[in-house]
Amino acid sequence: MTRSYRPADLHAGSAGALHLAAQGYFWTGLQTVDLPGGKALRGQMYVEYWIPADLRHPLPIVMIHGGGGQGLDYLGTAEGGEGWAHWFVRQGYAVYVVDRPGHGRAPHHPAVQGEMGPPPVAGSIERLFTRPEAFPDQYATAALHDKWPGSGQLGDPAFDAFFAGAGPMGADMEQSHRDCQTAGAALLDLIGPAVLLTHSAGGPTGWLIADARPGLVAGIVAVEPLGPPFAERAGGRLAWGITAAPMTYNPPAARAEEIATEERPAPFDGAVACRVQADPARRLPNLCGFPIVVVTAEASWMSADNHGTVDFLAQAGAEVAHLRLEQHGIHGNGHAMMLERNSREIAALIEGWLRGNGLS
Repeated sequence: MTRSYRPADLHAGSAGALHLAAQGYFWTGLQTVDLPGGKALRGQMYVEYWIPADLRHPLPIVMIHGGGGQGLDYLGTAEGGEGWAHWFVRQGYAVYVVDRPGHGRAPHHPAVQGEMGPPPVAGSIERLFTRPEAFPDQYATAALHDKWPGSGQLGDPAFDAFFAGAGPMGADMEQSHRDCQTAGAALLDLIGPAVLLTHSAGGPTGWLIADARPGLVAGIVAVEPLGPPFAERAGGRLAWGITAAPMTYNPPAARAEEIATEERPAPFDGAVACRVQADPARRLPNLCGFPIVVVTAEASWMSADNHGTVDFLAQAGAEVAHLRLEQHGIHGNGHAMMLERNSREIAALIEGWLRGNGLS
């Protein structure tokens, strides 16, 4: 059934007044390039801020979207309810929601930003996000998925709302990661210490921001971050382990090829073997000194390989935990958990981790 967007119906279905002291937007990461017609911009990141009237927590949360998504992934659920941005604001957190360079409201033009990858198609959205249970042959837990609202198919309002906001990713993963690092570091220079909440292909943005500004990252919540380490993915390879762009290692590595790797066997049924560093492992000093958590859904394809990212981070000296939703009584979620029917329950679990680690 199509949701009503008439003012009276939205008013009647409201979760209650959202009291803000400030709300607006700004840009970071602006780089100028010379074109035949004059100077143009590239690399800019859109940042939208939501500051609650009752600001109860000193650390803001920076929400960084994944893949071909945009910041609106945090501004509502697939069925039209309030998103994680609203939920955390209601708990008294300041929230900054970004559109990474080349996504959403951060414009992309191939003349300055680089070529785009292919556009998303409905079939892949269904398989990866909205109804993996219809394709149980693709990974072990796909059949457990049951939290997407509606049919999960083209023509269903919840599917169409998600599909409409999906866009292509940059064709050059390394350049995309570099641009995100530049813009994200500039954001923390403006707002001060923060918690980074990342999703999927936005995960490398969090690692790279921390590498550039370790003193300004208080913690990282990585919701199903891109991986596993050293994997080949659309647009490039995670050559530096968890990023395609260079990371700071100790002992230093001048080139990604200097980082020796080895395969660890799958730790449980349905998991896949993942690569980590060969011993003796280099440290990632700028990802140490603050807590990190990787959040994994039961019925996502990343349920089979997120453990590899956790292992890699722990081996490199990071203080990292792994929150598997099913171990906390939250079942049936897929990769886009913040858009699903029980998204508030997952937000509450994340907020509990923040409190337990002194980040609230």
